[in-house]
Amino acid sequence: MLTSTAAVTTDAAQRYAKQLIAHLGRKNPVESVDGSPDAGLLVFAYGTGTVRPEPGLLLLEAAAPDAESLARVQDVLGRHLERFGARRELVVAWSASDAPSSEAP
Repeated sequence: MLTSTAAVTTDAAQRYAKQLIAHLGRKNPVESVDGSPDAGLLVFAYGTGTVRPEPGLLLLEAAAPDAESLARVQDVLGRHLERFGARRELVVAWSASDAPSSEAP
């Protein structure tokens, strides 16, 4: 499984998390994360996206089985968040995670 993360600095992380989860959750299943009402795991046909607000930033994590699917998850999460945060000029910059792969060597 490939993963990447983005930490978006904003003083409205909780609001953007709720908005992103509600918007994308209309067409995709959403699972609870850490029992938080403001965090969620969006389940897409091609991967997953975790949205978690923290003090002063919004954490996004994309996970997918291959690079093309990972890019799709990143695009969906990033594009929607940047559109919602256009007035505040939010920018989503992804970086690869060093998560261990579940595949055998």
